[in-house]
Amino acid sequence: MTTVLFVGAGRHQRRAIEQARARGLRVVAVDRNPDAPGLVAADIAEVVDFMEIDAVVAVARRVGVDGVLTVSADRAVPVVAAVAEELGLPGIGRKAAHLLTHKLAMRSALGARGLPQPSFAGLGSERDVDTALAAVGLPAVLKPVDSGGQRAVFRIESRAELERDLSEALAESPTGEAILEGFVEGVEMNGIVIARGGEPVLVTLSDRLRPPGIGFGVGWIHVYPPSVNGDQLALSERAAVECVRALGLSDAIAFPQLIASPDGGVAVVEVAARIPGGQMADLVRHAVGVDLVEVALRQALGEEVPDEIARPRFRQPLAIRFFTAQPGPLPTGEVVHVGSLDPVLSAEGVVQADTYLQVGETIRPVRRDGDRRGYVIAVADTPSEALIRAEHAAGRLEVEVAP
Repeated sequence: MTTVLFVGAGRHQRRAIEQARARGLRVVAVDRNPDAPGLVAADIAEVVDFMEIDAVVAVARRVGVDGVLTVSADRAVPVVAAVAEELGLPGIGRKAAHLLTHKLAMRSALGARGLPQPSFAGLGSERDVDTALAAVGLPAVLKPVDSGGQRAVFRIESRAELERDLSEALAESPTGEAILEGFVEGVEMNGIVIARGGEPVLVTLSDRLRPPGIGFGVGWIHVYPPSVNGDQLALSERAAVECVRALGLSDAIAFPQLIASPDGGVAVVEVAARIPGGQMADLVRHAVGVDLVEVALRQALGEEVPDEIARPRFRQPLAIRFFTAQPGPLPTGEVVHVGSLDPVLSAEGVVQADTYLQVGETIRPVRRDGDRRGYVIAVADTPSEALIRAEHAAGRLEVEVAP
């Protein structure tokens, strides 16, 4: 039986694992968390820290896998590439994986191809603060170079803020590095690009709306199609494709993020080589009819990915509203009751919804991706109407918190 290895077994992985099994594949999943939901769904579950590449390779050899992939987990991308190379399986390769998970290496590669991007500088300690500020200026964005999920991402307005937040950004980086990037004002967009045989093609481009305050990097609303148009839309579409080409992806799903600035320009924020989290696979499925999990499975197994699977089949405006704290629909505090999802699912235009809220957990102001506690997807004739429907439906979930 054809066997595929999933590196990581979180919530997003579980749905892909279930889909792989429904396809008739034998699924092996590795995760260091014994309670990871994807482990329960797999045929073979291995409690292994996937950052230990040798341990994951050992599992793959022992079980005998025909393909390896990850969904949503950016830190797993280099592991997937290493396992594939060690076993002679299809993959993006270690070099491309490094470029796509190390922001300084990515910036250098994009810059070498002349792609538009923010100014940037690397930092390894407080000794680098002055040099970084001179190169980038203010306002700026501070991030770990090799983390994800909006962990330790800060908007920086002063030298004092950079000094205050640098240690947290460095601590979230496995290699102890951070990057300072120029802050670009404008509309942020998520792109989905499918590369086949070295030819990347844009599948969707959608607005990624963000909250004010410390959680400014978290996408809490997605809207398709995007609000930019005309020459700026064409420029955005070209940048999304060319940045994937510049980073050496031949057969893969890529996730470029762009910002369209008020002056008509576009900047590449970053690029990932995986199916993204944040319900982006659901957005693509409902918006254009492309099944990203099926594409990823075929590429991991070295199977053909024909046009009828990889190309958009229709165009459906939609919006995704995540359940987040105020000014989102959720209150802050300890959860004492979560109502039925039925009123949300029955709202006009809603095609999918879910919540991960549990009694006893604490809802906090949104700061990172993990603070999103569910979502609503609504469709309509226009993106603005879809957003109105998603907002209305999200407000129908009853959540009580302790006084």
